[in-house]
Amino acid sequence: MAKNRAKIYINGRLVGFFPNANKVVKELTKERRRGKIDPQINVALNEKTNEIYINTDAGRVQRPVIVVENGKSKLTDKILEKVKKGEMEWQDLVEQGIIEYLDAEEEENTLIAEREEDLTPEHTHLEIDPIGILSVMSSLIPFLNHNMSGKALHGAKMFKQATGFGATNYALRTDTESYLLHYPQKNLVRTKTMDLIKMDARPQSQNFVVAIMPYYGFNTLDAVVINKGAVDRCLGRMSYFRVYESMQTRYPGGQKDRFEIPSEETVGYLGEEAYAALGEDGLAEIETYVDGKKVLIGKTSPPRFLEEISEFGVVKEKRREASTTVRKGKGGFVDTVFLTENVDGDMLVKAKVRSDMKPETGDKFSSRHGQKGVVGAIVAEEDMPFTIDGIKPDLILNPHSIPSRMTIGHLLEMLAGKTASMQGEAIDGTPFSDVNREELESILKKHGFNPDGRETFYDGVSGERIEGKIFTGVVAYRRLYHLVAHKMQARARGPVQILTRQPTEGKEKEGGLRFGEMEGETLVGHGASMLLQEKFVEDSDKVVELVCEKCGVIAVKDKIRNKSYCPLCNGTKVFPVEMSYGFKLLLDELKALGIYPKLNLVDKA
Repeated sequence: MAKNRAKIYINGRLVGFFPNANKVVKELTKERRRGKIDPQINVALNEKTNEIYINTDAGRVQRPVIVVENGKSKLTDKILEKVKKGEMEWQDLVEQGIIEYLDAEEEENTLIAEREEDLTPEHTHLEIDPIGILSVMSSLIPFLNHNMSGKALHGAKMFKQATGFGATNYALRTDTESYLLHYPQKNLVRTKTMDLIKMDARPQSQNFVVAIMPYYGFNTLDAVVINKGAVDRCLGRMSYFRVYESMQTRYPGGQKDRFEIPSEETVGYLGEEAYAALGEDGLAEIETYVDGKKVLIGKTSPPRFLEEISEFGVVKEKRREASTTVRKGKGGFVDTVFLTENVDGDMLVKAKVRSDMKPETGDKFSSRHGQKGVVGAIVAEEDMPFTIDGIKPDLILNPHSIPSRMTIGHLLEMLAGKTASMQGEAIDGTPFSDVNREELESILKKHGFNPDGRETFYDGVSGERIEGKIFTGVVAYRRLYHLVAHKMQARARGPVQILTRQPTEGKEKEGGLRFGEMEGETLVGHGASMLLQEKFVEDSDKVVELVCEKCGVIAVKDKIRNKSYCPLCNGTKVFPVEMSYGFKLLLDELKALGIYPKLNLVDKA
């Protein structure tokens, strides 16, 4: 009977049935190990549903593991010796069935040992190295196996947000936005993957001295406190580069744009002050400061239409202003100006502006363990807590950010980083390669520190000794590209949308911040009805419309005859009603659908 047979699927398509599912899986796996079928093919059995899945499609994530038979690894010492001598290569190991690639589905039917000493007769495979479980990004996090998985993902996700030394040819690059961390450092606590991907060639972190303690409420929740003295010594300092471009377009009538300082006759002239940074060629001079109102590339365009002929019979050309200005809030020094041509032979100018970004309140820092936080305060060095030896931390982390997140790897990195800085050599923190904590503790003891990493601190403000010892160490911290200077926005007045008459949204469009339903509910909860009215109506799209007392529809105000009347009953009993324009728009849309929305007027005062 077909219902007792196993269904066989190839790439999700049912191809047939077979009475003995285990036999099919064993045979196919055996043939793959013998090199008779492609090593990229995976066979998985789902015993609950009695289905066999054979996957051959592209795009599956596979990972190599060592084959285990009868509780013994197929990668013997003899084979290892041959690999070391160069007599055997990786491909030979795959072809001989010593190493095989598993995908997520086939991995469900396996029992993989982490280390050779853990092997039992039940095991089917052995890890080449336990770090192979992790991705390239995840394996850059030291002591990752001591962290909660969610925080490990967080930490890995923030590698791409870290500023660092991204490219050696940064001076010649014209990326729209780029960041350069000043004085990046090698990590004191390293993983093997860092050496494999040559992380030291393009570092993206600095080693901070971190103390875990509260500081006058400035590091509440996820906030961190930073030492102003360290900031003055270039801790976390970086450059932000922004590239602006402009093209000298040619038009059909033989006219073209010109790079120049626009004259006063130019339509849309911005004033003498705006063009102060430009040289004779209309391009900004190198190392001049430009901010939001200054022109970076001076350009004029020909008029859209031919002007009237002047008294001498000559067409007088009135050129238009078409200059490129620096974005609001992104002022800086002109770093480089590139002149080139595009594919059509038009001249192309690219100007790069460099801003020096010192860490400020609201900027974001993160360790590799997902312990991210914004700067709550930059404290003067003399007010920072200090140890008996006079060491002041660069960063103070809140103790509450450790227990609930269970980032024990962060604590281990602090201990290992402290040991590395005392010993003068990096410490291996590769995940799954157990760190010898006793050894770290003995090194710290040898240098006169507490073996548990805790130290006596004195308050920098009052000078009093702080009760209880403070856990202190060295951690590699990254400055992320989320800068408060680029996110901060405010407006008192600005443009509105044509349809709803509500303020525009988005920083670039000079938009307002949306005060949404949930924010409104908080005001209801506080009983702040006047503020609710102000935010939802006054600051948004308040409108006064006339409403007919009898029909309850919006009345018409005829300004020519100076008369207000109802469009339905022609009655003149209309009263002004304050409402949101968005509501008036809703009434109009309902009318368009053939629905009669009626407003009942109660208080006509």
